[in-house]
Amino acid sequence: MSRRPGLLTVLVLLLAADVALPVDAHAFELSGAWASHADLCNLVFSKQGGQVAFTELSDLYGSGFIVEGNRMKGKAGQCTIESRKQDGDNLELFAACASSIMTQAIRFKLKILDGNNLTRYFPEIEGMTLTYARCKF
Repeated sequence: MSRRPGLLTVLVLLLAADVALPVDAHAFELSGAWASHADLCNLVFSKQGGQVAFTELSDLYGSGFIVEGNRMKGKAGQCTIESRKQDGDNLELFAACASSIMTQAIRFKLKILDGNNLTRYFPEIEGMTLTYARCKF
């Protein structure tokens, strides 16, 4: 005669597994082109051969950056993201960055507003923030 566990036993085991297993936190997808305002995307970026790039005069219209995997590019330099830590809507990136004149380690602190908008804030400079919108290409 086979013995089946009771419904209560199954529920207790499921609850225990739910508590014991780590929660799968969904990491924010940062890849893409980000401009200081969504309406400026076509003035800051262009698509060339399937790749998004900065327009020649992008600095006149705002700022932006492009993320591809662990690479982050700005108009004046590029970074390799070495680590990322997400805590709820806060995302912290540590990156090794290089421009034509120097290299340095930079910490980026971001606040995720929604799937297509984020704010970079600077803890060292109270009240200073930069907001970015994901460009759709």
